[in-house]
Amino acid sequence: MSYTVLARKWRPRRFEDLVGQPHVVQALANSLADNRLHHAYLFTGTRGIGKTTVARLLAKALNCEKGIVAEPCGVCAACTAIDEGRFVDLIEVDAASRTKVDDTREMLDNVQYTPTHGRFKVYLIDEVHMLSNHSFNALLKTLEEPPPHVKFLLATTDPQKLPVTVLSRCLQFNLKRFTVAQIQAQLEKICRAESIAFDAAGLKAIARAAGGSMRDGLSLLDQSIAFGGGKVEGPLVAAMLGSIDRGHVLRLLAALAKQDGAALLAEVEKLDESAPDYGAALDEMLEALQRIAVLQLVGGRSDDEEFAAVAPFVEQFSQEDAQLYYQIALHGRRDLPLCREPRMGFEMTLLRMLAFRPAAETGVVPGRPVRVVTAGAAPEAASRAAQPNAASRPQSAAAADRPPETSARPNGAAAAPADWAAIVQSLDLRGPARQLADSCDLKSNAGGAWQLVLPADKEHLNTQQLRTRLEGALREQHGRDVKLSIAVGQPSRATPAEERRANESTRMREAREAIENDANVKAIQAAFDATLEPDSIRTSKI
Repeated sequence: MSYTVLARKWRPRRFEDLVGQPHVVQALANSLADNRLHHAYLFTGTRGIGKTTVARLLAKALNCEKGIVAEPCGVCAACTAIDEGRFVDLIEVDAASRTKVDDTREMLDNVQYTPTHGRFKVYLIDEVHMLSNHSFNALLKTLEEPPPHVKFLLATTDPQKLPVTVLSRCLQFNLKRFTVAQIQAQLEKICRAESIAFDAAGLKAIARAAGGSMRDGLSLLDQSIAFGGGKVEGPLVAAMLGSIDRGHVLRLLAALAKQDGAALLAEVEKLDESAPDYGAALDEMLEALQRIAVLQLVGGRSDDEEFAAVAPFVEQFSQEDAQLYYQIALHGRRDLPLCREPRMGFEMTLLRMLAFRPAAETGVVPGRPVRVVTAGAAPEAASRAAQPNAASRPQSAAAADRPPETSARPNGAAAAPADWAAIVQSLDLRGPARQLADSCDLKSNAGGAWQLVLPADKEHLNTQQLRTRLEGALREQHGRDVKLSIAVGQPSRATPAEERRANESTRMREAREAIENDANVKAIQAAFDATLEPDSIRTSKI
């Protein structure tokens, strides 16, 4: 007698046997019980989660000899024939292999005929998104107004590829991926029923490798039974899957915690002896770092074996380290296929974790120093160019760094005209309204009447809408009524925009001079007959 694979042998025969899809089962059961039946159903979701199984169960419920019931009996001639795949009124179509419009027309030619044995003629179209556009067009009219004895059950892993005209004519049910716990519980149930020796570690490894697919989990269970000679145990399953030993991951984390690069690479050397999947190794590190972050920020869960394994690292890693390492590992996992050698990409990811530290630990305040970037420039030159003399900074930069004086003045006293740049800096303005404020100079603001002067070349900004936005921002900032007037003229002082441009020009000039006068840059120019491109020099804002 031929062997029946577990994925087929344990396919659910009743709605109550379905695992992890209660939202679909409840909706279908209620509609069947109330006889509120739609003519077309669409089941979507990833592979191996039961789309075709649900469709067949629905076909059984529609054609069960006991009537249209919420739970098919499973023993009548119709239910048995559907289970065995020989029910003539259930027409299963694989759209992946029958994509042409001629195939669809041939199928639809028989729609008008009444069922041979069953109550309904059911068309189950699997992977329906593979149909061509012409096939969808041929299907549309029948799908919209089918004969009363016809039901369409569509299944797809990619509903985005279906035309909206098809989607709008179907009741859509999105089946969920299975959790690791759900797959593990089902595998345990099957192993007990099949009298297969197992342990929890082996089943959990299979459930995790299934990736949310019950069918994949059952296929891996079949494979592990054959690999282990009838046993499903943790070490055997790990060897079959090529999984990374948790000890390797813990030792890598220990080397990272000590910032010991030699120990880190030595552990990679040991790991390489087992010809591992380095993508899986990074996945294991990502999971370990996620558990560390959970324990650091939430705590608890120490009773879980996997969380208990990483608990010692909660104190060894700062919260910033755990978050940074997770991001580095995530980027390394994404870039791993681009590397010529997977081990090289894996090592580079670990070395990147050693090379980069959170800014708070290095004493660097992000955004404060000016960076100068140029092709071929020496680091020393860029460093010196990044530190202009504080005394040479224009006055507007210092004004931008200090808080607006208007908020510190007692009794709501008016701000002096010299404070306009700081006032603009504190206002919640963006876009053209901010451009208008930057282009003006404050003439006076006595008694809540703000008078601004705008250069003639910026007169196009002086619109009612922008004046209203600027007036509202001033009112919100000072907490009292403000009347704003803007006159076109020549400002007596530099506007905030002019001060900012002057500030940027000064920093750029100082950076260029520092690069051009640097001894290392001159040596490179002399040795390679190189030419410095001034336009390549960039500075970041202070």
